[in-house]
Amino acid sequence: MSDLQLFWFILIGVLFAGFFFLEGFDFGVGMAVQTITNNEEEKDQIVETIGPVWDGNEVWLITAGGAMFASFPMWYATLFSGYYLLLLLVLVGLIIRGVSFEFREKMPADKKNIWNWTLTIGSFMVPFFFGVIFVSMIQGMPLDAEGNIFASFTDYINVFSIVGGIAVVLLSFLHGMNYISLKTTGPIRYRAKNYAMFAYWVLYVGLILFAILLFFQTNFFETHPVSTISLLVVMVVLTVVAHYGVATNKEMLAFLASGFTLIALVALIFSGIFPYVMISSGDPANSMLIAEASSSPYTLSLMTKLSLGLLPFVLAYFSYSYWVFRKRIKHTDVEGATEGY
Repeated sequence: MSDLQLFWFILIGVLFAGFFFLEGFDFGVGMAVQTITNNEEEKDQIVETIGPVWDGNEVWLITAGGAMFASFPMWYATLFSGYYLLLLLVLVGLIIRGVSFEFREKMPADKKNIWNWTLTIGSFMVPFFFGVIFVSMIQGMPLDAEGNIFASFTDYINVFSIVGGIAVVLLSFLHGMNYISLKTTGPIRYRAKNYAMFAYWVLYVGLILFAILLFFQTNFFETHPVSTISLLVVMVVLTVVAHYGVATNKEMLAFLASGFTLIALVALIFSGIFPYVMISSGDPANSMLIAEASSSPYTLSLMTKLSLGLLPFVLAYFSYSYWVFRKRIKHTDVEGATEGY
């Protein structure tokens, strides 16, 4: 395995980590639209917190997919063909979620609730099915020597993959609650904190269950014991820090900690499958190595030069956009609330 192959494997992991950090709170806010709000004004208020940034955050997913296609075409072909139906459900969730931002603004009041529901449902669908995809992938899939997946329903949908899907949903929901607390004023701000305080106790149980299933359903503890245990500990510590931040009204601390928990989860997955990109649940010889799935050295070299040249400008743009829209979102109907709400 060359340095460039390793670099692009890590870079794809970084892109997915960036996607879940940024789009994770978008999903959480979308879930909150029909779950923690009491009126249409509050729905508008929390949607406005992500209005200027949600579409930009999704670029990280597109970039990750494009980088995978260009740098590891065999991995891309196997993953996207073998997980076609689940990725289609992810795409449906992204579509109905994306159009709901526009349609809920255009519709009359009596039709607006339909698009509130599509926003919420789409925001649940995407992280859930991503969790199912990644967790079923790390368990191993039935691969042939050509890298084709011949899987049954239970290879995709099983206890561990469902737990993984729920875990990503819960992490995104909590990330969204912390973002709402950070970006709003009024009753919705304190209600988000109350929901987060309760949900963190559920997350502790979920993390324990996830770690147990990871031990029995994967070989992570055998092949990468140090990184696996370390990253699980990091996830627990970050969860405790985020919970502390919510309890003590340290909103930025809670938001950053919940975001880094999602990053740690992506790091756990990528470090666990290394040096493979796909793990075979049957013949170990059919597992796909990073070196076997990559593009030519020339392609990787050219892509590296282009990406390193463009990356500073992309990061500068993202930083500037968040700086411009850094203020809290207010609404006259909810302004002036106290913590008693």
